[in-house]
Amino acid sequence: MKRVIALAILMTIALALSACSNSNETSRVAAAAPVTRPAPSAPVAANPDDGAFVASGPIVVENQVDVAALREGVIVSILAEPNTQVRKGQLLARLDDRQISADLDAASAKTRSIQANLKNWEAETKVLESDLTRAQKLWEAGVFTRETLEHAQYKVEADRFEISRETELLTNAQATERSLELEKEKTRITAPFDGIVARRYVRVGQKVAISDRLFWVTAVSPLEVKFTLPERFVGKLKNGQTVTVELTDGSSAVHHTATVRQISPVVDPSSGTIEIVARLQGPAPDLRPGMLATIRLNNPK
Repeated sequence: MKRVIALAILMTIALALSACSNSNETSRVAAAAPVTRPAPSAPVAANPDDGAFVASGPIVVENQVDVAALREGVIVSILAEPNTQVRKGQLLARLDDRQISADLDAASAKTRSIQANLKNWEAETKVLESDLTRAQKLWEAGVFTRETLEHAQYKVEADRFEISRETELLTNAQATERSLELEKEKTRITAPFDGIVARRYVRVGQKVAISDRLFWVTAVSPLEVKFTLPERFVGKLKNGQTVTVELTDGSSAVHHTATVRQISPVVDPSSGTIEIVARLQGPAPDLRPGMLATIRLNNPK
């Protein structure tokens, strides 16, 4: 009997030790298992009905063009380099104009010669017309014969024909002269508006053809920002509404105010967006055309 009791006690102790061992193993496994944490949520763009909406777009200017050659020729001088401030009509470069100048001088001389001839014919015709009037009166008085009168009439008509011919020659000569003047003017490469020379594409001695790019000239003001908005903004944004503009890269902490001046009347079907143009107010020395800006619309309605 005592042995049975002792055996029961031993079995109870063994079971207890086994339970403890399993409990410790379970604890170790639980401790080794990684803790799963919820993934951080991605930033969500603000709903325009709840507050501000942020967009991005380039800083632009309305006047920004490549100045191209209007005639072929050889560059003989360059008078403006990149970063040069220029005024409208200021000379940027010149093409060789020696041949066109010689042709123009010859055309001008021909025009002056025709003008002198025409003036002489007009003076002579005036005298002959006076003679014809006198001959008409004398013929009526029976002093001059019919033949004398007709001869006076013929001389007037002949001079009038010469005047008509010289007038036509003068018209053609003046047209040629104006054409050559225009061609000579094309040898002067000028700034199309006030601005700054951004790039120079040619060098002295280079031969250029019609439409070759010579300079890139850009205005420096007024600066504008061009950006797009989802089509749900149609009707919510108005001309004259203000937006806040700053550099996207954060290189400047200055915030600028711009006024919406143009809203596209159509929605781009491929992107479902509308294009907006806003003009910056006041000076913005930290902004340059081509920079990427961030545009903030506060509480668009």
